[in-house]
Amino acid sequence: MTAPTIDIRRADERAKTTIDWLDSKHSFSFGSHYEPENTHHGLLLVNNDDIVTPGQGFDTHPHRDMEIVTWVLRGSLVHQDSTGHSGVIYPGLAQRMSAGRGILHSEKNDSWTLTGEQSHSEPVHFVQMWVVPDESGIDPGYQQLEIDDELLRGGLVTIASGMPEHRDQAAIAIRNKYAALHGARLQAGDSVALPDAPYLHLFVPRGEVTLEGAGVLHQGDAVRFTASGGQRVTATESAEILVWEMHASLAAA
Repeated sequence: MTAPTIDIRRADERAKTTIDWLDSKHSFSFGSHYEPENTHHGLLLVNNDDIVTPGQGFDTHPHRDMEIVTWVLRGSLVHQDSTGHSGVIYPGLAQRMSAGRGILHSEKNDSWTLTGEQSHSEPVHFVQMWVVPDESGIDPGYQQLEIDDELLRGGLVTIASGMPEHRDQAAIAIRNKYAALHGARLQAGDSVALPDAPYLHLFVPRGEVTLEGAGVLHQGDAVRFTASGGQRVTATESAEILVWEMHASLAAA
């Protein structure tokens, strides 16, 4: 039996990619930032916290055999891919792209190119998370759905899941039956309990919270749990949390 562990990773410990249009912080090995002991937790391979300046972004690039979930915190992000999907992602709109046997896509902070509105000067801040699918070589796919803000204020809400028990409540479906992403927007004093799972990943993209038994977590901090759960997370100020519940690990998937 695996012993319970709680591994706190502070924001300033993350690898960073900083160029003129991008401020990106990586929770795991990513791109040129390779750490052999930090490649994943459970089924989660990427947890990137990105800020992109207006008119800039990621040009068309390929992905394969990955479930990619994007969650915007501020501003708007334009998605376009080789399957013909395009749209503007904004706070409260959950988005999933299944790369499957291969897909090309771009992500840019240039919503006016689709809406015809005047260009804006607001950066976009978003978290992008990658988990492995159950099987390789599936058809590429795309899904998005808006989650009501009041729902997020009521406690942990399932944002994306492949777990059978979440089929009627998940905002978007991912192709892994062992993984689910939950989120909550909390006001000072609000509290939620973490689910029980062999692997959990808690990320604080905005604000400050207190984790029961571990203390204060600031913006950008993350916690990796093994064989744990049930701890309460309490906001000390307006905050947002993202929680991956995983019932398998990459090595055993």
